[in-house]
Amino acid sequence: MSEEKQELKNIIEAALFASDEPLSVNQLIGLFPEQARPLRNQVQDALSALIDECDGRGIEVKRVSGGYRVQTRDKYAPWLRKLFAGRAPRYSRALLETLAIVAYRQPVTRGDIEEIRGVSVSSDIIRHLSERKWIKEVGRRDVPGHPALLATTAEFLAYFNLKSLKELPPLMDKRDTFEIAREMNLHLPLEEEAESDAPEGDSQTMNGELEEQSEAESMSLSEPTVSAIEETRDSAGEREAS
Repeated sequence: MSEEKQELKNIIEAALFASDEPLSVNQLIGLFPEQARPLRNQVQDALSALIDECDGRGIEVKRVSGGYRVQTRDKYAPWLRKLFAGRAPRYSRALLETLAIVAYRQPVTRGDIEEIRGVSVSSDIIRHLSERKWIKEVGRRDVPGHPALLATTAEFLAYFNLKSLKELPPLMDKRDTFEIAREMNLHLPLEEEAESDAPEGDSQTMNGELEEQSEAESMSLSEPTVSAIEETRDSAGEREAS
């Protein structure tokens, strides 16, 4: 490899390492002065070289949500979790069901979610998902009241290590949430543990209000897919909201 190519690869490697978000090829090109910008294929070749160099290592360069990032490999998550104090983030079934419906049926309104779940949706759940930047408003439905249409975001794809919504687990058969979580190499805290921690008669916890104990997000993730929306599989579109 020539010195020029090596330097380009080093710059891209440093940028991916320093960035908190996945970087697209256009963003990487934009790091350089206009008169010295590399060609798209040169950046892509440098990325391919970095991917190859990480083969067999504890870290990898991976394409997620329309960009690239440096991350630890999923197989080493059990060891890395020990670096973080406290318990992993715990999300209620109501929150996961809501997120799953948005992911598989987007764009949807709050009324759509309530119709599928059969119960009302807490404003706190919608607010929390919005604050986490997992969902956002993408428009208004042209019906009386003009309810907001909700869809997932690029941050949702990046958090769950997905290139696009096509990588969501198919919902052909009714399957347990934990089985799907294992398929995606995600850590889902045991539901029994969540119930044992709740005070007896605490209707908010039993009805699925949010509990969150720590922010070790990159090492311990909760999978949002539940069998309650299995019939929605065919309507999933590939929306990568920016």
